Amino acid sequence: MTTNSKLRILYIADILSAYSDEEHPLNSTEIIDLLKSEYNITCERKTVYDCIDALEEYGYDIIKAGTKKGFFLASHEFELPEIRLMIDAVQSADFISAKKSKALLKKFSKYASVYQYSRIEKQVYIDNRNKRDNESLFYTIDSLHNAIIMKKQVEIIYRRRKITDDIKPHYEEKELLINPYSLIWADDHYYLVGNHSKYDNLIHLRVDRIKSVTVTDKKARHFSEVSPYTVSFDAADYSNKHLSMFSGDIKPVELICKNEIVEEFLDEFGERTSIFPYDSECFSARLNLAITQGLASKIMQYGDNITVKCPKELKNMIIDKSKSILDLYHCKK
Repeated sequence: MTTNSKLRILYIADILSAYSDEEHPLNSTEIIDLLKSEYNITCERKTVYDCIDALEEYGYDIIKAGTKKGFFLASHEFELPEIRLMIDAVQSADFISAKKSKALLKKFSKYASVYQYSRIEKQVYIDNRNKRDNESLFYTIDSLHNAIIMKKQVEIIYRRRKITDDIKPHYEEKELLINPYSLIWADDHYYLVGNHSKYDNLIHLRVDRIKSVTVTDKKARHFSEVSPYTVSFDAADYSNKHLSMFSGDIKPVELICKNEIVEEFLDEFGERTSIFPYDSECFSARLNLAITQGLASKIMQYGDNITVKCPKELKNMIIDKSKSILDLYHCKK
């Protein structure tokens, strides 16, 4: 058996995946023509039927639409709504560069027929989105992931934007030795959660701001020494308690909210938030959250629809911030 004949069945599988769906079945003649034009392989009609029977026996969901109409692959590895979800995730993730986004979207096209993907592709817009230019991001993520798995410390160069008179962006850079614990995607950003080797707490760093990563041979400090987690690092719990990924002490929070914002509130703070009736117009919400300026700002976005009942520290943050805003506008009269 020649190499071409061995590969023929795989090529037919690829042809059915790329060029057939319920609205576009392929008959044996069309498959033979595509084998010749795409792969320079000649084939007889009976061989096509034998290959399709073998693919069906292997598990491919191939539907026979009739002798004249031909065959089509009824189900791909991903359904169209699933592909759409992945595309939307890549489009909305500003930490993925435009170049890498386009490369990923091209890979997604292999999981649908060309006709199905063309419908989605018309709604894909990358060039005008606010995308980062960090082309090394995927290598950074890979290095950090490996360090977390191997429980090794990482040396990173972390950069922040510097304000200068120059129109071109400038950055200040710091070398940090980090004990890495988790990678979290939150608020359309990718974060590394870990411990700065000089301190006894958790920090999170924007992955797109990491210029370089070196995985060391030094064993990472265990997260139980710097966090409430003991057996495993609970990334979901950490993310839920650190709204907008601001660092701060975790404390019980009780908020009094107007009933009309219940859906919006649960979208923001999570469906598992404990809520109870407070009076005829309001409900009480109890959460454990990091007490930060970021949390205060988020609550203030709801105006008079949310009142902080406790802790007093969070109340005072909102009062002070409100006074500062009021003073700022009074000064500009």
